[in-house]
Amino acid sequence: MKDDRLYLIHLGECIGRIERYTTEGKAAFLRDEKTQDAVLRNLQTLAESTQRLSEQTKGRRPQIDWRAIAGFRNVLVHDYLGLNVARVWEIIDRDLPALKKAAEELLQELGGIEGS
Repeated sequence: MKDDRLYLIHLGECIGRIERYTTEGKAAFLRDEKTQDAVLRNLQTLAESTQRLSEQTKGRRPQIDWRAIAGFRNVLVHDYLGLNVARVWEIIDRDLPALKKAAEELLQELGGIEGS
């Protein structure tokens, strides 16, 4: 099993990319398919990273709906034709900040990365 810290770092990197890709706001996101594709890929990757976190680590942040993140990953991978990009924007806007904060706090609690 890989160290949870690596998955938390990866999660933070994905969130950082999504934040950079969406700085122009909702309207720009909704009209730009390349941005949508980049964001969806990073959402899929970050959701996969959350699934690889230990239950013990996830248990430290029960306010995060880890099961919903896993379910969303399954939609991204298996039901991509049914995706609603306006709904994806809501997730970015409403849910990503709390996930980012939780990941940062968990990483700090777990001691960051070796040598830092």
